Parts: sequence; C-alpha cells; structure tokens
Amino acid sequence: MARTFFVGGNFKMNGSKESIKTIVAGLNEASLPSDVEVVIAPPAPYLQYAAELVTAPTVTVAAQNSFDKLSGAYTGEIAVNQILDVGAKWVILGHSERRTILKETDEFIASKTDVALANGLGVILCIGETLDERNAGTTLDVVNTQMDAVIAKISDWSKVVVAYEPVWAIGTGLAATPEDAEKVHAAIREHFAAKVGAEAAAALRIIYGGSVNGKNAATFNACENIDGYLVGGASLKPEFIDIVKSRE
Repeated sequence: MARTFFVGGNFKMNGSKESIKTIVAGLNEASLPSDVEVVIAPPAPYLQYAAELVTAPTVTVAAQNSFDKLSGAYTGEIAVNQILDVGAKWVILGHSERRTILKETDEFIASKTDVALANGLGVILCIGETLDERNAGTTLDVVNTQMDAVIAKISDWSKVVVAYEPVWAIGTGLAATPEDAEKVHAAIREHFAAKVGAEAAAALRIIYGGSVNGKNAATFNACENIDGYLVGGASLKPEFIDIVKSRE
C-alpha cells in the first residue's frame, strides 16, 4: 500500500515572529514535492501566525502539545478545539521531552491522543527508547508498551502518524543507521498488525526522528517501513527544505 511521505518540523521552544516568518516564506517559495505532506510545529503563541502565513498547498501547522480535556480550570494547558480554532490541523503527543522531563505517562498520552482524534485533530504520536533501554536490549518492549497504551484507547488510526524517535539520538547529533531504524520500524508495524490488523498496519505511517538533517535524510530512502521524518533542530534551518525534497 502506498503511504504518503510525511515530514514534520518540531520547532520546540524556539523561534520568534521574525524567524517563523522566514521559515514559512522559505516553504511557500520552494518548489515542494506534491507527494510529501509537510507539517510544522511552532511554539503555541505562534500557531495562528504560522497558519495564516502558510500558502504552500502541502504544508499545515501542528501544536506541540494538547490536553485531554476540552475546557476547564487547567491553567497553562491547551485544548484541542482551541488548536483547531487558530488554524492548526495536527498535534505532537508523547514526545520524549514530555515523557522524561514532564513525566507524562503512557496512559495520559493515550488519553490525550483519544481526545485529539475524537475532536478532529491529527496526531503525531511519538515513541522511543532511552540509551539505557537500548543498551539493555529492551527497545521493542518499550515502544510496544507505548503503542499498546494507545491501541487500548483508540480504534481509528487513519489520522495518526507514529514517530519513532530513539531518545539517545534526539539533539545529540547521533542518528540510528538506516538498517537499525528500518529494523525497529518493521517490528513496530508487525506488532501493530498483530494487535490491530494487517490492513491498518499497511496504511499506518511510521516516521523516523533523531538528528535527521539535510545530509543524512536521503540515506533512509531505501527503507521500506520509514515513511518520513520528524525533524527537530534542522527544521529551523534552510536545510529543512532539503529534507522535504530528500526523496526526489
């Protein structure tokens, strides 16, 4: 089954109106491939600003987080309907920084995913193991457990993109080899097929994140189970366009 290639750019807690205007202008002016879906995730204060600047037909905007309630006394949280209201279409959930720094549990991430999907927001669901877990040989146990929490909560995966991000490769300059990444992606798809079904597994987009840049993105092209990238620091630079075009 053909899966539309997907490239996400997670700006994290970086950027200003000036820098985001420059990034979006670069995307608008570039000749982006029509068969690659591009999603950029600026910090929350700039969601509407970015969404209003985007004119490229293949580019949409994502929030970096959302809550599992639609309103209420939850100071500092962002509701799914508010994200949609300012023009964003996606949200990143389960990022390792949320899991490790803010101690978000698999169950909480699953609950947030359920609420986001139920209210019309697409979800980029991040999973991945730490260096200690990798060295202990428990990579698949970790990512399968993270997936299972969401599998138990939702049934429709058509608006979910799974991002495998080995924590040890995020922001470190290290990246999994294409062979290692493909092996994990294939195992994730196999586990998903066993739990949800072969048809859903064939359609599920599983993207790779972890120090992806303009130079190494093309090295993953031959990997059958890698359907795109979730890019961190490189999404703030002109090379992000090179990553989007890396399969040309």
